[in-house]
Amino acid sequence: SIYEMFGNECCLSTGEVIKVIGFKINKLIASICENNEVSRFSAKVELPLNFPGLYKVVADKTPYVSIEEITKKVSIGPTRFGHPCFYSPEDIKLANLTIKHGEQITFNSVEEVNGTMAVNCGVVRNNQSHSFTLPLSQEGKFYECEDDQIYTLKEIAEWKIPKCRNRIVKLSNTLHTWDSSNPLPENFDGCLILTPVYEVQAVMKFRKDIVHILSDLDVEVKDITDCYDISSFLQPLSLEDVFERTSKEFPMVAEIMEGPSGSQKPYNLLHTGKEIVIYKKYQATRVLASEIRSDSPKRHFLIPPSYKGKFKRRPREFPTAYDLEIARSEKEQLHVVATKAFDSPHKELFSVSVGDQFLVQQCQTSEVLYEGRKKVIDVLACEQILSDTYKKVLLPMYMEGGFVEVIHDKKQYQLSEICKEFRLPFNVKVSVRDLSVEEDVLAAVPGLQFEEEITDSYLLISSTNSPVESWEIPVYRLNMSVHLLSKDVQAVVPPATKTTVEEISEEQYYMVRRYENQTLHPPPRPPKKPA
Repeated sequence: SIYEMFGNECCLSTGEVIKVIGFKINKLIASICENNEVSRFSAKVELPLNFPGLYKVVADKTPYVSIEEITKKVSIGPTRFGHPCFYSPEDIKLANLTIKHGEQITFNSVEEVNGTMAVNCGVVRNNQSHSFTLPLSQEGKFYECEDDQIYTLKEIAEWKIPKCRNRIVKLSNTLHTWDSSNPLPENFDGCLILTPVYEVQAVMKFRKDIVHILSDLDVEVKDITDCYDISSFLQPLSLEDVFERTSKEFPMVAEIMEGPSGSQKPYNLLHTGKEIVIYKKYQATRVLASEIRSDSPKRHFLIPPSYKGKFKRRPREFPTAYDLEIARSEKEQLHVVATKAFDSPHKELFSVSVGDQFLVQQCQTSEVLYEGRKKVIDVLACEQILSDTYKKVLLPMYMEGGFVEVIHDKKQYQLSEICKEFRLPFNVKVSVRDLSVEEDVLAAVPGLQFEEEITDSYLLISSTNSPVESWEIPVYRLNMSVHLLSKDVQAVVPPATKTTVEEISEEQYYMVRRYENQTLHPPPRPPKKPA
């Protein structure tokens, strides 16, 4: 028969040899969940993997009966998603360590240890990590631990749905306004039971693209792996696969088997069948920036250090006195205007009126009378600007007010100067657009907040037939497959590199921020207002 699959006409005739290179979840069937069961009133709805929203995974209440069952059903791998956690209701006695019942065990990788397949595991005790191995033959009851991370549906489908099991998730954050095309009820914030529908990814002998076959297609096949020379097939690689190659293997020539979607350069140049040179892999810095606007959705950008436009400062807003303390710097005095009144409960501290102007000085402590007793609290020392003088005042650090920065600095800054001289987050607008590009997407944005500098993984590529310029492409945000060609690279030195401002989606923004912030400690909470 001839099947039309994802726009690919594919002939599956009797005797055709198909090499299965993987399978993945194509879509999810969702039912509203009540008390860990499908609601009697819930209709099943189909959710694509790019369905917006962030979700928390609900721990599976059904135990696994052995380590081998876990390795067969749960994704364990080198990425940040591939480290699932389990606990045993019984103590596990090992040669040099006893794992206590209820203790969280992190599964890191599966490998052969002394001729026996085992899982490399770890437990954390008193902030110290202890490593050990558990053989696949280890039996007992193993339950999933609660997971406080948030995930997109695509991440859950790739990493968090065990084989032969469903998955319950709780909606953590909607990333869009509800409309009538949304299959979920309006204002829904409950749990969903997700049932996966799979897609088989395969290559065929005389095709250079990847064939996608839905798992419910009525075709009978026979496994001939042991008696067939599979080296005659193409080997598709994702960008992650290419990035995992050693640096010595670069540069390399590749042909695109599946190109990315998108009209932005260079994505519109990367179509199926195109030959490219991949020069090297590396980590590069970007500034994560978001559009300043009160309503959503905001636009988000990753700006490369090579951006040639110039910026002028825009006023920052501060919701509390504590935020003023965080933002102040030795380089310049912070000048703010109050936008919200505050009535101080202590006569020693200042009551603020809308329109009051202050120069922020420093954090210090002050004695106040509280319920008849003297108490020491943190305060922010400021100078109130009066018509012809300055008045020293103290603001309580817990004060919930509202302040807007007064900008005296009219200078135009390069991106590198802002990162070097100021603490992020920092508000700006483009004053001189980048003239080295045809269209500067940042120039049309009325205001930007530079949130943080991030480090990301990139590949440097160019076209083989007209290598006049090379491009940086992100490894983890571009869905693209290639196969390597045994051709020599004509020019080992890459041509001039073009880096572009990358506009990212709301979900990509949350992922970038989440991964970047995993290594950072959260800021201390502001002091609480006395009860």
